[in-house]
Amino acid sequence: MKTILITGAAGYIGSELIAHLIDDYKIIAYDRIMYDKTSLLRYAAHKNFIFIKADVRDVSALQKHMSQADIIIPLAALVGFPLCDDHPKEAKEVNFEANKWIAENKREDQYVIYPCTNSGYGVSKDGSVCTEESPLNPVSLYGKTKVAAEDAYKNVENHVTFRLATVYGVSSRMRTDLLVNNFVLKTLREKILVLYECEFMRNYVHIQDVCSSFIYVINNWEKCKNQTYNVGNDALNMNKLQLAEKIQEHLPLEIIQAEFNTDPDTRDYVVSSEKFYSKGFTCKYDLDNGIRELIMAYEIIESPWFANY
Repeated sequence: MKTILITGAAGYIGSELIAHLIDDYKIIAYDRIMYDKTSLLRYAAHKNFIFIKADVRDVSALQKHMSQADIIIPLAALVGFPLCDDHPKEAKEVNFEANKWIAENKREDQYVIYPCTNSGYGVSKDGSVCTEESPLNPVSLYGKTKVAAEDAYKNVENHVTFRLATVYGVSSRMRTDLLVNNFVLKTLREKILVLYECEFMRNYVHIQDVCSSFIYVINNWEKCKNQTYNVGNDALNMNKLQLAEKIQEHLPLEIIQAEFNTDPDTRDYVVSSEKFYSKGFTCKYDLDNGIRELIMAYEIIESPWFANY
């Protein structure tokens, strides 16, 4: 049985990804537990699960457990521009320097699948569609550190790098600061959404489709390896107003388009995942089901505010 090392395993993606892997792989879940201390509890009794409480900046611990792995999935990161702006030194150390160390010290035969972000595109020019060949122009420290880490992995053999769309959906380590998750929560609480720069475009993808993308690449390594792929749902290139109107189909909602204030998040891009689709991958989750799922989740959670800042 092969072994997978997942750093940041207790996070939004990691805590869900393990469910897809744990019956077929030994999982080393490596995390310092910054936030939710319960997101991995459901795996505690599984014979294939090992938890290591450690920081990715602890090179001795990382080396020890990395040496045991056949596949490395480095998810550990300070995610989002507010958190990175508040902790710039730590953002550079965790998001870039730790990943650079992994890239430089992994064995050539080890697979590494690194999730970068669509944020690297920054603002697309003249509404053009961003592909993997489009120039990168990150507008935040978060985006810059992730792109720098992607560059480090692209220099090594047996890598795949993803550029993830804005993820949405329910996770054991929930995040309500992500745009779809946040808009649904605000709609439930306030029944009003005030939109700034409502024409700004973004691409979205359900968290379960993200998990499936990792599985697909592992199972189809030879045809996917040593490439970068956008991972998003091409049917979900939407502006903020379109997203709000979709939520309005499910919940009572007044949409207010602000005319004067600006959004500090200036990302604005349309992204194509056709390259990944051409390898045989497909997204299976649509936005309507994702919104219904979030509504149900927020009915269960009494105080649903889980963010990275």
